Amino acid sequence: MSLETPVRVASELARRGYNADPEAVTLIAGANDPATALERTLETVPEDAVKLTADHVKSVIETRSRSDETHAPPETPTPGDSTDDASPTADEDPSVSTGTGRQQSPDSGVNSPVETKGVEEDSHDAVAGGTRGESTASAATTDSAASTDSAGTAATPPERSIEVPGEFSSTGTGEYEDFVAVFRNRYEKLSKLLRSRVNHRPTRALRSMAGNSEAAVVGMVSDIRSTASGHWLVELEDTTGTFPCLVMKDRDFASLVDELLLDEIIAVEGNLADDGNILFVDAMYFPDVPRTNSPSTADREVSAALVSDVHVGSQEFTADAWERFADWLHTPEADHVEYLLIAGDMVEGVGVYPDQDEELDIVDIYEQYEQFSEHLKSVPGDMEVVMIPGNHDAVRLAEPQPAFDEELRDIMSAHDARIVANPSTVTVEGVDVLMYHGVSLDEVIAELPDEKATYDEPHLPMYQLLKKRHVAPQFGGMTRLAPEEEDHLVIEDVPDIFHAGHVHKLGWGKYHGVLTINSGCWQSQTAFQESMNIQPDYAHAPIVRLDTLDLTVRDFR
Repeated sequence: MSLETPVRVASELARRGYNADPEAVTLIAGANDPATALERTLETVPEDAVKLTADHVKSVIETRSRSDETHAPPETPTPGDSTDDASPTADEDPSVSTGTGRQQSPDSGVNSPVETKGVEEDSHDAVAGGTRGESTASAATTDSAASTDSAGTAATPPERSIEVPGEFSSTGTGEYEDFVAVFRNRYEKLSKLLRSRVNHRPTRALRSMAGNSEAAVVGMVSDIRSTASGHWLVELEDTTGTFPCLVMKDRDFASLVDELLLDEIIAVEGNLADDGNILFVDAMYFPDVPRTNSPSTADREVSAALVSDVHVGSQEFTADAWERFADWLHTPEADHVEYLLIAGDMVEGVGVYPDQDEELDIVDIYEQYEQFSEHLKSVPGDMEVVMIPGNHDAVRLAEPQPAFDEELRDIMSAHDARIVANPSTVTVEGVDVLMYHGVSLDEVIAELPDEKATYDEPHLPMYQLLKKRHVAPQFGGMTRLAPEEEDHLVIEDVPDIFHAGHVHKLGWGKYHGVLTINSGCWQSQTAFQESMNIQPDYAHAPIVRLDTLDLTVRDFR
């Protein structure tokens, strides 16, 4: 196997029973003769060492350089290194590999996500656009260009690019002023997105306007109720007061009332009643993602694996499936998968739901994280790993959730994983990935009609969060929210990818250009889930090509 890419070097080291620092792997891959450099490194590594360091590799390479040893030219990848079919255009929505079905956009109706075939069927289990290379020839050309220059000498491997947000520290104390501050901040952020679309007037100004005047207001939904005639009365609140807005049941947009949640920010426009005390609504607007949104993509062929809800410590954790996933990441077919993004619930936790202790394989929370770290070591050592917490993890339940404390970070130190808050937007190779564990999806699904939010199609409630530009709009309901000086749950900037988990169901689609993925779980059905009639979609790994935003879903059951 040629070794001119870091992924292949890491795979070969793992096959021989070694881990390595990412820098050590990069040094070997960038050597004039990676295969010889690897062999020489292993010949001189101390017998008791299980992890290669960058310093050791440097000393080997420098020693060979001083002795003027001859280096063979770098091995050129053969066309057989890439076997997948050509990738469709980047603006196609993901569909099943057969090409007979297609995941529809929300404007044309969304189909149920279709699970793909098993990992054994190498060339036929990709959804449209999720292939490993543009073609056999182009993949070989890309690999060769990455490892050699025009003179045939070794070139520097492509630099990885990943940006994570700064540390989130809680400032709220639970005082009344904190609640006022977070709602004011939410209103300020989201009203900016709506004021350019309507001729907004504060509610206090509306009360002084003449009857029958045209008017518009941006406000927070403080109440929703139906009238005796079947119309809808929506109370909107801004920083100056509240105002009642009437949506007639026969209006074309009346069904939008079914999508409303308390505390979200919307805009309406219409005409005031004769006495000026109520606004008859002619149009309703959400902050939403612009229909003209054009997502960013990476400038090289590189992929990310998106997973969530590993639940190590549960008797139902599918360890064998996880190891099959990790083994696949070591294969040439996964050469371009350089990032692993985990959207929460690394472990099963303790005391999360009634009688959970009866379903635990590991009863100590720290031992659960230690075992998770061991499973994380199974993936290639040079992968960049980003993790956020979930509701089963050992952090506060109230959202936003700060990242793990130092003790847990020390336990989960494998691959120098980046650990950030929930939610967080991570920029990977220029692609913005909004990572949110997804607890609020339970509330959205409970509140909205089935055609707009359901567990069987978990990307649909995620569409609603994008439409509302907030990952947890309703305060005081099922989702525990922490009042802070700033509302960190607002989706201020439109992401290119929205990744969530929590509901243990697999689903994906595109909403106004945003690739939306709920990645399922790695836990088979528990007794508690059976009692709740939850059928989990486990042991799937969505793989996103960041240069095209095309999607492949791998099945490792």
